[in-house]
Amino acid sequence: MSTATFVLAASSSEVINVIAAFAGGLFIAGALVCAVVFGMRVQDRELPRPLSKEQPHLPETGPVREMREMREPDELPVTADEEERLMPYQLHHSGSRRGEDQHRKRWLPGSSGGFGSGGLGHV
Repeated sequence: MSTATFVLAASSSEVINVIAAFAGGLFIAGALVCAVVFGMRVQDRELPRPLSKEQPHLPETGPVREMREMREPDELPVTADEEERLMPYQLHHSGSRRGEDQHRKRWLPGSSGGFGSGGLGHV
């Protein structure tokens, strides 16, 4: 190979592209290394993780269970005059009370499903 061939190869854009790609890769790798080092420094400054004895534990009585009950709506008070409207101070805070019948209502085979469910409806 002659010197002219090497000069031509060195001045071609392919070599410049390879050098630029290598330099870009080095820059990205260096940035990633710096990010990892920065993250390790931040993590060293954080509070230590709590020990197992500092973790919350279940109560001695065991886990707390939810209580299910059937509720009934409270009836609105009847006004003396049917045309008179109820004012907010005439209503009480509780919107429902514990029902007498605590058995869950179940789906009946002949009844319809929800609105738009495609059921036949009441047959």
